[in-house]
Amino acid sequence: MAAVFAALILLGCGSDDEEGLGTVGYVEGFLGGVAADEPKAALIGREVLASGGSAADAVTAMYFAMAVTLPSAASLGGGGVCVAYDSEKMETRALEFLARPPARIPPAADRPTAVPANARGFFALHARFGRLRWSQLLAPAENLARFGVQVSRSFGKDLNQVQDALLAEPEMRRIFKSSNTEEMVSEGDFVRQVDLSSVISNIRANGPGRFYTGPMAQQLVEAVKEAGGSLESTDLQNYQPIWRDTIRLDLGRDVVHFPPPPPAGGAVAAQMWAMLDSGDRFEDASPEERPHLIAEVSLRAFSERERWAYDQGLIGIGVEELVADNQIDELMRSYREDRHVAPEQLGLMVEPLLENPSAASMVAVDNTGSAAACAVTLNSLFGTGRVAPGTGIVLASLPGQGGRGATALGPMLVVNDHTPKFRFAAAASGGAAAPVAMVQVAAETLLAGVPLKDAMATKRVIGAGDPDVVYFEQFMPGLNLQNLSQRGHQLVQILSAGKVNAISCPQSIPEYPESCVAATDPRGFGLASTAD
Repeated sequence: MAAVFAALILLGCGSDDEEGLGTVGYVEGFLGGVAADEPKAALIGREVLASGGSAADAVTAMYFAMAVTLPSAASLGGGGVCVAYDSEKMETRALEFLARPPARIPPAADRPTAVPANARGFFALHARFGRLRWSQLLAPAENLARFGVQVSRSFGKDLNQVQDALLAEPEMRRIFKSSNTEEMVSEGDFVRQVDLSSVISNIRANGPGRFYTGPMAQQLVEAVKEAGGSLESTDLQNYQPIWRDTIRLDLGRDVVHFPPPPPAGGAVAAQMWAMLDSGDRFEDASPEERPHLIAEVSLRAFSERERWAYDQGLIGIGVEELVADNQIDELMRSYREDRHVAPEQLGLMVEPLLENPSAASMVAVDNTGSAAACAVTLNSLFGTGRVAPGTGIVLASLPGQGGRGATALGPMLVVNDHTPKFRFAAAASGGAAAPVAMVQVAAETLLAGVPLKDAMATKRVIGAGDPDVVYFEQFMPGLNLQNLSQRGHQLVQILSAGKVNAISCPQSIPEYPESCVAATDPRGFGLASTAD
């Protein structure tokens, strides 16, 4: 890692407008905070903040690092969603850059691929909210790929899940097979990705333009076809990220921001939040009632999703209608604090929650109070399971059957749009569990006043409609199962429900940095840091 940070320092010297900006140590005192699913990426994000980078700079650098260290979910082949806040401009926006289907899928494509989106997505985020030079943010990732890096526990776990399938693919085997065994590399093993380093080097030096047009783009198209995928030059040329207005909900003097559809995760989380906050429902509920309340609210939000969601957004309804007071009141009219109300009694339509659980998330806040929260995915674990030869890029699978896609993505920010002040940022992964887990952590922290790390460790529940059960976590503390059973819930045990990264500043920043805590989910293997 020393070589990575040295490159960060050297590339930061000599050309920024403000003397010293871009050099580690530029920021004295409180730097801000970061949290990410992969530790090396989080450390790089912290160094960016120490160099005077913005929160958007930090998540950009963390993303590209994870494209190297966690390519099972964060490869350059995928796409994602961000919500970002600029404290100087007092502006909060959502950025959607999903890995969408290509215009045409040729018959020869035995594993159709989505259009790579992350490079243009994070370039757009940096162009609007960045402070440091683009090249500085990508240099650490380039060095990780070129000189090699040890496999993290996060990536090792992903490799182990689908090891046999990956070993059957020549390029996957060439890059990730252990030199000492007939298996894939595991935690602690050393991996170099020279082809990927060349791609990142080009994007670092020239921006993403050449990745999407010209000879480099054509090389990628040919490599994707060689890997049995589906991509044309026009798919790359025409791809554009989309800036959108956020879904806004008041929280006292603050505003809670979620990304609108597509994908659906932000709207599901927004409806859950509105139901929990309406009439101080979650705040006033007893600790015994709160798991029941989460289960009932998630059931209603997922039922609503069946009414309005489709692949490209909303059916016949405006996003503001989803969280309108009358809509939330109608959804909660049937709520009973002492018992479960079955979906058939409510006339709810809930499909089985089969969704891609594979994603990576990261959040950052800088010392000015600007913040960013992002989640990315390949639409399934390792996407198509193939690498485009000569590029090192793990290809995203086509959204579609079997839950493949980015449906569950939907980070959140809580800021004061007028002061300006930052209070909370979170992003999550884990398929259908992701928005539920994120909202549960946020509600415990912001509405019930539970310290963030305690909220993160609390056992989670998810209310499902088909079958009509409540899923609960096996190993986490803090849940009275008898209480839920007495309220009429059928309980089903699962290993874990979502992974959340979050930063909470209860007294807000920049005024009270000492109140800030960053946390990564104990269910995963990430890293969080607030530093001064």
